[in-house]
Order: sequence, then C-alpha cells, then structure tokens
Amino acid sequence: MKIKLSFSIILLFMTHLSSAQFEPNYDEAQVPIFPVPDLMTTFSGETVENREDWKARRRPELLRFFEENVYGKVPGTLDHVSFEIVEQNKNAFGGKAHRKQIEVTLQKGNRSLGFHMLLYLPKDRDRAPLFLGYNFFGNHTTTTDPKVLISEAWTMNNEKLGITGNQATETSRGVRTNRWAINKILDKGFGLAVVYYGEVDPDKNDFSDGLHALFYKDGQEQPKADEWGSLAAWAFGLSRALDFLEKEDQVDASKVIAFGHSRLGKAALWAAATDQRFAGAISNNSGCGGAALSKRKFGETVGRINTSFPHWFSDNFEKYNENEEALPVDQHQLLALIAPRPLYVASAVEDQWADPKGEFLSAQYTFPVYGLFGKKGITSQEMPEVNRPIHNTVAYHIRTGVHDVTDYDWEQYLIWAKKFIE
Repeated sequence: MKIKLSFSIILLFMTHLSSAQFEPNYDEAQVPIFPVPDLMTTFSGETVENREDWKARRRPELLRFFEENVYGKVPGTLDHVSFEIVEQNKNAFGGKAHRKQIEVTLQKGNRSLGFHMLLYLPKDRDRAPLFLGYNFFGNHTTTTDPKVLISEAWTMNNEKLGITGNQATETSRGVRTNRWAINKILDKGFGLAVVYYGEVDPDKNDFSDGLHALFYKDGQEQPKADEWGSLAAWAFGLSRALDFLEKEDQVDASKVIAFGHSRLGKAALWAAATDQRFAGAISNNSGCGGAALSKRKFGETVGRINTSFPHWFSDNFEKYNENEEALPVDQHQLLALIAPRPLYVASAVEDQWADPKGEFLSAQYTFPVYGLFGKKGITSQEMPEVNRPIHNTVAYHIRTGVHDVTDYDWEQYLIWAKKFIE
C-alpha cells in the first residue's frame, strides 16, 4: 500500500532531519573513536626520518592536499602590487607611536582591488617586530584615533556596534578597542598592522565583489571546485600586506606574526602555512577549519561550517560534510606546516563551539615535527589548567570567558613573542 504525504509533512520532516544532522555535540562521551592521521608517515606509507624528509616529501604533499581539498588553490599570480602611504603621523597614540595608513592595490589584467592597512610602530625602536591581523568591522573600530580612515567597503551589519545599511560610519569608531591592546603592544616594543578583511573579500556568499573576481576567466562567475574560498583569499591578502612590510624600514619583516581571531584565526593559520616569510602564527579561538581537530565532531562540524558559510572553503571540502572520517588529514597537520616557526593556539572555557580540547590536542600532536627541528612542542596530552599557559615554541592557553580576544590573551602573546619571536 502506498502512503501519500502532503508537501507540508515532507517539508517538516526534511527540516527536522536537517536540524538533527547538524545538532552540535558537547559531550566528550559522544566523541567518536578515530585514528589520528600520522604526521610522520606519507600518504604512500613511507616513514619520515628527519627534517629533510619532512621538507622534501611530507610537507609538500600535506600542503597540496589542504590547497586542493580544503582551502583551495590561488588560481594564478597578480600582474602588479603597489603601495601608497595615504596618511601618516610621527606623534600618534599620545606620542608613543608612528602611525601610517597604506593603500595596497592589487592588479590583474584590467582589474584591480585595493585595501587599507593601518600601521602603528613604536617610536623608540628602529626596526620593530610586528603583529599583523585582520579586523571584522573596519580599521577605525580598533582605535579611538580620529585620523584613522573609515572603510567605504561593504560591512556586515551589527546594530550593537552602530553599523547598519552595510556601511561603517563614525558611530562605530573605537567600538572594538577591547580586542586590540595597542598600548600594551607598543609598550612591549612591538608594532601592529591591521586590515579590514571585508576590503579584501566581503564575508558573504558572493564571489563577484572581492579578490576572486580579479582572476576569473571570461564567463567565469565563481572559483572552480579546487580553487580558493574566502579564507584563502584573506590569507593571500595578509601576504600582500607583508609585501609592504618588507619594504618598511621601521619594521623587522623577519619578525612579523600572523594573528587572527575566530574565522580570521583560520585565515592567519593558512597564511602562515602557505607563506613561510611569516615568523609565526597566533590562532585565537579559531575552531573548526582552524586549529580544532575535525574528526572529533565536537561543537561546529565540517558539515555545519560548510552549510553556514559555503564561501569560506573550496567546494571540494564539501565532500567531507558529516564525513570527517573520510578525511586523510586533520588540522594538527595544518599546524605542523608552520614548523619550525613559533605557533600559539588559544581557547576559551565558554567557547565550546570552537572545541577547546580539539584545539589543544591539535597543537599537542604537532610535537614530532617540531622535535625534528629541535624545537619544544607540547608533550603532555593533558590540557593545562585554566589561565595556566604553556609557553614553548608551540604554546597554548585556555582562559576563562567567551569567544573573544581579551587583554589576558594579548598579555600571554606578548610574553611568548618576546621570548620566541623577538
């Protein structure tokens, strides 16, 4: 006997199935048992014996897999990159900093894209080490400095921050100073460079109005399945910012740290993995697709992130939606691509969506590769106590609080950077 179902019943069933499919797991007892992909064994089963093996065979194949199947490949090279200092002041931040605002222009054929970098450098240093990272709502939100330019690019609405109509205004100046400890950074002798990520690629599922369009062939409207999503585009933008910093006499370009929070932490990790000019990387609460192990299926999953943010990764990554067990890699292997350079992974107790334990284990699992280079990783598989950081070449802390960047985080990053970067 056939049973006829109304469309509304079918729709209700599909909606229930979809929501159940992506229901997050926060129970350690429900984490699946899975083999951790071995860092020291190649895809063909050969053992990595030394650092030469790692550099010649294992690292390239891992990088290639992440490029083709997770973040996506950059589909070409730019024709030209140019820089213009559009504003500067040698007596900024109460007289302790030199401020520069730089317009970076990327050109490919007859197409171009520009973004602005805000740079603060301590006045008492000739060549300063530096943190480079993206912000979410515009350079002017990171400081109350009235001279910092307001971006004209599309901006995600946030009424609490005074942003409506997808346009930043004076109302939002300084609303995110809590995430950028500029005074502390300058006082420790470091510089800070920030870029509004929406100027490089707007954070929406539309590949027509950002960096991707520069590389399209005739008739192309979106990247190919193995080409870059927004995360790789943002990583590419960090590298172009670094191009300028290499020309800046007041910056020690050999000591530039890629920094990022949340989705921008994912971008910072990929930037450091693909561009070895970065001296190190800091992942602040980067979660799924960043520092956290995918195969744990704890909090945000591959399926959930690809459904909520289909533009972040390559289309090839979608074949692992709720199919993490099929992944021949995991995120500790992304982190290992940064070796032997210093790496800091940080979590927050109340940020279970980002899977703090998965972030810690991912950092811990990199220790064999760092060991090849005589660098100290994290040897214990037991998470440290809250607010008790581990400061080795591979560093980790979990702090009290929520998904955010706090003064506590910056205090730890500065202690670590003074020891391992400066």
